Amino acid sequence: MRIFVCEYVTGGGLLSATLPPSLRREGAMMVRTLLRDLAGVAGVTLTASRDPRIPFNELAPPGVAVGWSVPATAEDVWPLWRRCVAEADAIWPIAPETGGQLERFVEMVVAHGKIPLCSTIEAIHITSSKWKTAHLLAANGIAVVPTHRAAELFPDSRSGWVAKPDDGAGAEDTCWFGDPERMQRWLDQGGRRQTHVVQPYIQGDAASLSALARDGVARVLSCNRQNITIEYGRFRYHGGIVGGLQARRRAFAPLAAGMAKAIPGLWGYIGVDLIESPEGLLVLEVNPRLTTSYVGLAAAIGRNPAAMVLALLADGSDLPAVPKTVSPVTVEVDLEETALHA
Repeated sequence: MRIFVCEYVTGGGLLSATLPPSLRREGAMMVRTLLRDLAGVAGVTLTASRDPRIPFNELAPPGVAVGWSVPATAEDVWPLWRRCVAEADAIWPIAPETGGQLERFVEMVVAHGKIPLCSTIEAIHITSSKWKTAHLLAANGIAVVPTHRAAELFPDSRSGWVAKPDDGAGAEDTCWFGDPERMQRWLDQGGRRQTHVVQPYIQGDAASLSALARDGVARVLSCNRQNITIEYGRFRYHGGIVGGLQARRRAFAPLAAGMAKAIPGLWGYIGVDLIESPEGLLVLEVNPRLTTSYVGLAAAIGRNPAAMVLALLADGSDLPAVPKTVSPVTVEVDLEETALHA
């Protein structure tokens, strides 16, 4: 099987813009890890795209054969990506929900009759909106952080509010406000009334889960601790510890199961951001794509997660089992550093 791996930031999606250092590091870590894992699966041939400003050795795992496509600096990368898709059997996209980029990429894959190694277009469309996701999950009995469109009225909060893009990824343009009037002025700038959502700030521990999903069923791979700080009112994501909350697996599993049932088009690797609040676990958002936690997943669960995703292509097969007796290795993923600490 010839698999084309395309990570939006490092693969040329920002050819006409400056590469944000943190997104570049995060993207490179995911690409390097995914290529390494896929190379460990028999019968797989790898191709990928690379922004010409990024050195080859920043993305390529040592000893892994990859056919690289490099766009010209002034080139629109989408024609190149279309050619790469046409030449592959399956495509593993890693793209942000922002601006509908992930949805557009998967639409291109489907139009070429190729296999997308990710969720369906319908599931991506839902989860690309924090507002749609929260309301759908809540309607299915899943506890979520209350989410309101910025143009709507929202209730008071004793701990302040969080304003963020409805389709944003990571901590992009995400701010905490203790003063509602200041938040209103901020939302009035740059058209944020139409693009942002507002949530009450929930005090608790930031967490996430990595899961495998198909046909309305999900299995938890790892329960992760996230390292998120607020600096001068802005949220900053520093990475986390993959498998750092594995003792909470029994509490996390029903959320994964309910999420997959509510959004049956979720497929493959799924990441879910959570808050462990005094009232219990609350879902913040669902990511229908690789997340940074994937970087430490193989070490944490003792399995090749890419191989587990490819196994989902077999008709009639059950979700691959994750041994409950495994003691996961906690792996710190720090986006302030390029190293992986185990």
